[in-house]
Amino acid sequence: MGRSTKITGLFSCGLGLVMLAGTAYAGPQLVFGPNDIASLQIDYKGQFQLMYQNTGSGTFGNSDTVDFNFRRNRLDLRGAYGEHFSLHVQTEYAQNPVINPLLVTGNNNSPEFILLDAVMRFKYNEMFQAYVGKYKYNFTREVLDACETPTTLDRSLFLVSPYVDKNSTRDLGVSVWGNLMDGLFQYRADVMQGRSTGEGIPTPTSNFRYDFRAHISIFDKETAYGYKGTYLGEKKVLTFGAAIQYEPQIAFSNIVTQTGAVNYFGYTFDGFYEQKFAEIGTFTVGAAYANFDLADAYKGANPDPGTMGFYGQRNGGYVKAAYMLPNFPLQFFGRYENWAFAWLNGVYDQKLDWFGGGARYYFRGQNLNLAMELSRTTFDKRSLDPAFFAKNQDYTTFLTQLQVIF
Repeated sequence: MGRSTKITGLFSCGLGLVMLAGTAYAGPQLVFGPNDIASLQIDYKGQFQLMYQNTGSGTFGNSDTVDFNFRRNRLDLRGAYGEHFSLHVQTEYAQNPVINPLLVTGNNNSPEFILLDAVMRFKYNEMFQAYVGKYKYNFTREVLDACETPTTLDRSLFLVSPYVDKNSTRDLGVSVWGNLMDGLFQYRADVMQGRSTGEGIPTPTSNFRYDFRAHISIFDKETAYGYKGTYLGEKKVLTFGAAIQYEPQIAFSNIVTQTGAVNYFGYTFDGFYEQKFAEIGTFTVGAAYANFDLADAYKGANPDPGTMGFYGQRNGGYVKAAYMLPNFPLQFFGRYENWAFAWLNGVYDQKLDWFGGGARYYFRGQNLNLAMELSRTTFDKRSLDPAFFAKNQDYTTFLTQLQVIF
């Protein structure tokens, strides 16, 4: 089967999935307690994908790979008791996809059922709120974007912070946040778990991780804890944000001698704009830069492996944009990213470019939509080490995704 035939097959399968999909609505809500003061809503959120990549299989890792997988498969529970207390609990059937960021590995036959979020929320007023539990940490806007409302098919692959359990967008901790000046200014401050000890790799000490984020939101205000990658033209938004992240004594530059302890420091800047113009359409634009600095620990004689690789020391950013037709629920999107890695797959100071584009059709808004994206990943250098040679070759990915929220 040729590559064009495989892509055509994925396209056809995606359309077939939509034809079989039924009506999607918001989940049921239970009301209980004295004077119906309490409520609990249950939602299902699913993103089913068909993927094609022109590398990863075969003897030398340069043959085509195809994969079915669940990008996300979740049960979401949101409860409230009165005006000042609420909770969010979310579970996920976490699959191990064959096609991963930058690498084709393993198989998808060993999934696990995990507790993704478990957070208690206390609201004194709009200016002071507190979260306790497991939830998204406050650093990049891209991580804080709702998974079901990205500008492009999905969020950036490269913005997860180092040394978070299983390279997650969640962490355990306590946050305070609020909106000031009628939502013009928002602040967020975290004390999070950060790197866990007991990983089998020596660590200098055990410390908390600290985050501080703030944004200025012009026009329609973004006052929620999370963001959206698109409001589908329902809001006129212009928001500028910045954040810092710090954890002291996080790793050794030499784990054999247990010397050269380094601190972790990250910072980011981001901007987002969306506006609907009558009879013209809705325009969305976003951009960000982020730096994850581990004090060049990767240059040590025996550096901690976490200071290197996909989630180690790196810097870069993205520019993304989307356009939605004025009277038809079809949205076109594109993204470009450029990243510099301290060490990646056998190459020091590796540079990577990712660019892609596609379209999404909204059958019933975010509750039921189909997206397709074609992307290209290119590397600045090739490794001469046979163990890494196949992992530094440029590749193309085609992805179809059906999203259902019920």
